[in-house]
Amino acid sequence: MKSTLLLCVSFVSQNGNDINFLKDIKISRPGLWFPTVWIYLVPFSLDSEFWQQPIFWIGLFFVTFPLNYLVYGLNDYNDIASDKLNDRKGNFLFGAKASQQHLATVPKKIAIVLLPFIIYFTFLSGIYMLLLLAFMIVINIIYNFKPFRIKERPPFEICIQIGYVFTAFFSVLLNDLTMIPWQTIMYLTLFAFQAHITGEIMDIEPDRLAGKKTTATLIGRKNTKYLMLVLLLLETYILTIWFQDYVLAGFLGIFSIWLLLDVFIFFKEKPYSVAQMKLFGIAMNLSALASMLWALYSGKLLHPVF
Repeated sequence: MKSTLLLCVSFVSQNGNDINFLKDIKISRPGLWFPTVWIYLVPFSLDSEFWQQPIFWIGLFFVTFPLNYLVYGLNDYNDIASDKLNDRKGNFLFGAKASQQHLATVPKKIAIVLLPFIIYFTFLSGIYMLLLLAFMIVINIIYNFKPFRIKERPPFEICIQIGYVFTAFFSVLLNDLTMIPWQTIMYLTLFAFQAHITGEIMDIEPDRLAGKKTTATLIGRKNTKYLMLVLLLLETYILTIWFQDYVLAGFLGIFSIWLLLDVFIFFKEKPYSVAQMKLFGIAMNLSALASMLWALYSGKLLHPVF
């Protein structure tokens, strides 16, 4: 597999050009890798000592750069106009502001990066893995490209985020794990919706200027925050009642309180500054790391009581 990773790097870097390689890393948005990593880790139990298995680390790598390069590379390829107007872009936290010339090469490079993994994972796990990976690719095409372009058909651009949950199915299949309970799937679905809405709130101004339709541009900042609050409260309920996970519920409870303060006292209808968005992005990554460690340690998301 080492040779596979080297192959990916050599192609993505475009003949050894480190600057282009760093642009491609930025396009994958390292600051937003946490949802795929979080969901990949959910099916694991500490009792299995999974960290001793090489395939775990290969899968973990896949859900960082390669998978997010697919997700955000196709996104940026189709969002050049709005990204040019987006001040939070142009960094490793929220993604690149790549030129049209650079983005024109991205679909080909995505195929080159993904193909070795598709072949390797299919060899290990069989036809079901091939179908699963094909589905993950197709759902990103449907999301980004015409005639479907679900990303501009609110509220379906939120609903299609359920595709993130298939990262957990990928983890189960690759690592030969027990399938996660339906209650966990429900929680992860709401988690994916909530994570997407966060980005929409931050992007209202550039999306409106570029004429891009999203749920947030249609219903406004405050109403979108209310929608996000509803999702947070549903997640908190599920964690408390279905899993009796009071620690993760506490994380979301604190987030819910902050959102109430945001809506009624601090920001209301005002947009966030770039510095504030970067601060929120760092906070999201830190809270994601802490919650990942707790989820692995407690194992509560694998054992619903309801």
